Amino acid sequence: MSVKLKQAKAPKNEQPLAVLLKEVKDAAAYCRNESEQHFVEKKIKEKAGLIAVNQYERMLFFVAPPEDKEGYWLREFYRKKGFELAQIIRSEKLESLQLCTTSEEAQPLLDMSEGLLLASYSFDKYKSDKKAQQSVFKALVIAHEHLKKKAVEELENLVEGTFYARDLVNEPAVSLNAEQLGKSLKKLGKEADFKVDVLGKDKIKALKMGGLLAVNTGSIDPPTFNVLEYKPDNAVNKQPYVLVGKGVTYDTGGLSLKPSDSMVGMKADMGGAAAVAGAFLAVVKNKLPIYLVGLIPSTDNRPGGNAITPGDVITISDGSTVEVLNTDAEGRLILADALVYAKKYKPELVIDLATLTGAAVAAIGKEGCVMMGTASEESRKQLKEAGNETYERLVEFPLWEEYRDYLKSDIADLKNIGGRTAGAITAGMFLKHFTDYPWIHLDIAGTAYLDTPDYYKGKNGTGAGVRLLYQFLKTLVKK
Repeated sequence: MSVKLKQAKAPKNEQPLAVLLKEVKDAAAYCRNESEQHFVEKKIKEKAGLIAVNQYERMLFFVAPPEDKEGYWLREFYRKKGFELAQIIRSEKLESLQLCTTSEEAQPLLDMSEGLLLASYSFDKYKSDKKAQQSVFKALVIAHEHLKKKAVEELENLVEGTFYARDLVNEPAVSLNAEQLGKSLKKLGKEADFKVDVLGKDKIKALKMGGLLAVNTGSIDPPTFNVLEYKPDNAVNKQPYVLVGKGVTYDTGGLSLKPSDSMVGMKADMGGAAAVAGAFLAVVKNKLPIYLVGLIPSTDNRPGGNAITPGDVITISDGSTVEVLNTDAEGRLILADALVYAKKYKPELVIDLATLTGAAVAAIGKEGCVMMGTASEESRKQLKEAGNETYERLVEFPLWEEYRDYLKSDIADLKNIGGRTAGAITAGMFLKHFTDYPWIHLDIAGTAYLDTPDYYKGKNGTGAGVRLLYQFLKTLVKK
């Protein structure tokens, strides 16, 4: 992360400053004269959310107290104001900024800092002139008397985890195949101090992971199955929480080839894997006392070599046979093997994340994620609340037993697609077949990669899922 996050008891007068106002009258303490004060009060009456005052020696910004926001809406309001500040910082070429508030509550400062830091992300690895791309902004100082150092460090680590996930998603497929993803995860585990085992093709064959092997048959690059594990001595859970991430490094659709315009952005089809890795980084660096396992099956999906064909029957590692009627419904095949593998842990809960279906995008767009599963109502409620707090909102779809009929095959135990209707749900129902533990499925197809900028989430890889998972796991620790 290029921006250094710092803290102070109080702001310094000579440096650029943004003030979160609790009440309108609080602005007077920062204004140099009545003219400035009247200007600020006038802008607040006009509902201007972010007010800039040029005091010549420094830039001064005020964030007016919102009248119609509360709860998680208020947290998102401040994140978006952080994004607006980031835009001004770029245009004004500011090197640093202080944030303070006239309230005793420090959380709005953290939320605004989160939005600002997330908006500072850039992926310039392949730019020839990197200096031209880099911002001069280097330091963000949060000034609050009661702010704890641990809260600042926690935010910094969470943003770092989100940036790691964004980097993975934005990396071109030519330089991030399954083996290279495994190497990146190994390096991450070594740096952050958690265990990573990268299982190669021979081990995958020995485990009879027919879904992962079948999808990989069209590729010249071998698959990997990546196992991440973090088990601190003070873990609050004996059985692990397991995170499963779809790691398709590029998806052409296989022999059920996508149209060319639908292939743009398909390097992001490992957004679920990126979310799991980024969440691991945040959890480990913030030392959450939780036993956590991550499972990432990875391959690309191409139409070359001996690629699977529509009509083929494959066998998943639990012995279930699957009639493959569409090779572009490949994510669920590799996730099936991962969900079977998760059984060995007798997990407390399994959450899988995948850019799985266009049907999820069609249903709710980029505004949220589709959720379904068999976990307890309490667990599902906690995850939804975490989604609200991070503004990675979840919409729960049903898994009514009738949807199982959509997947009936004439020649196998089930088929890998269910037809035109309820596509996101039948994909979830397919995954459910391979679980015998509390389980939640998150379809992040609409949120993991964006064609147009969306506030602090930016454009291209968003790191969707990292903040959501971290907030949820943090909640479990505090139960």
